[in-house]
Parts: sequence; C-alpha cells; structure tokens
Amino acid sequence: MEQLLIQTYIAAAPVILGYIVWILKKQKKDRDANSNGTMMLLRVQLIDYHDKYTAKGEIPSYAYENFCEMYEAYHDLGGNGMVTKMFNEISDLHLKQKGNI
Repeated sequence: MEQLLIQTYIAAAPVILGYIVWILKKQKKDRDANSNGTMMLLRVQLIDYHDKYTAKGEIPSYAYENFCEMYEAYHDLGGNGMVTKMFNEISDLHLKQKGNI
C-alpha cells in the first residue's frame, strides 16, 4: 500500500507542478497586458497635457501636479523616451497660480 502511494505521488507531482507553472505564466501574461494598457493610457494623457499647455505657454499648478504624478507612474511602468522630453518641456512652462489671469 505504501509503495502504491509513493508511485501515485511520483506520477502526480509533475502534472501538478506543470499546472502551477501554467497558472503562473498566465498570470504574468495578464499582468503584463494590464501594465502595457495602463502605460499607453498614461502616455495618451501625458501627450494631451503637453500639447494643450505648451500651446498656452503656461500650466496651472494642479495640472502640473497631475502631469508629474502621471509621468512618475508612466516611468515606473517602464515608459521613457519622448515622454521624458515632454516632461522637461512642461517643467519649463510658467506655472500659473490659482487666480492669476
């Protein structure tokens, strides 16, 4: 009886481990897809902010704070390149304080 249990465990272990590996790979693929989607949404919003406020030549403080937080999240997800250039351009804009016209 003991020998039968050992043989059963030996036969079942690779199947169970294979299933666990499959689940982990699927979860990683899903996480990667979510990260990429989030990064692209952030990129679109960052480009929109950049275009809007560089055309105006100034940026409200709340929008600048939003831009910085989105940029940090975008960068943490692995984004870089042209968005870093846009971040530098936004940082050079005149910061419009609330109530200034």
